[in-house]
Amino acid sequence: MPVSRTLRRLLRIRELEEEQCRLALGSAMGELNRLEHALSATAERDRMGRRLVEASARTGELRDRLAGLEETRTASRLVEVLEPRIAASECEVARLRQEFLEKRVERRQAETLLRETEARDAIASGRRSQQGIDDWFRSRLHRTQAEKIRLGSKLPAGEEPVNQKETGKP
Repeated sequence: MPVSRTLRRLLRIRELEEEQCRLALGSAMGELNRLEHALSATAERDRMGRRLVEASARTGELRDRLAGLEETRTASRLVEVLEPRIAASECEVARLRQEFLEKRVERRQAETLLRETEARDAIASGRRSQQGIDDWFRSRLHRTQAEKIRLGSKLPAGEEPVNQKETGKP
């Protein structure tokens, strides 16, 4: 039995599902990287604000001190917003990674099933081919024996045909 179209279609569907999960995982990882980059930029913004406050303490410049305090306050608010989003994004990446791995396993199972079916088909085909050869050989032997019997009655007693020239058959 040849590999069915349904089995090949199943494999194709599994490949598409795996590809979709891979793309979703890549997108989620990109989002997580973007959020982590924003968090590191926020930390740098906080450091700059602290440096401004420190510099204003030496110079006595009130505007620099207020700007530094505002930068620090803004950075801390951004951290409060980013950290939960990063945690949620990490959970989403973990979930999508697990889903991707499950789809990969499903695809590999379908591939294995397809390969096993193809191997069984190849073995069955080889057996049918060998059976055909065996049948042909048996029929040839049977035909040769029948000719010997038939020709044996035309030859003088005790003589058997040695080759085709004696039998008169091509």
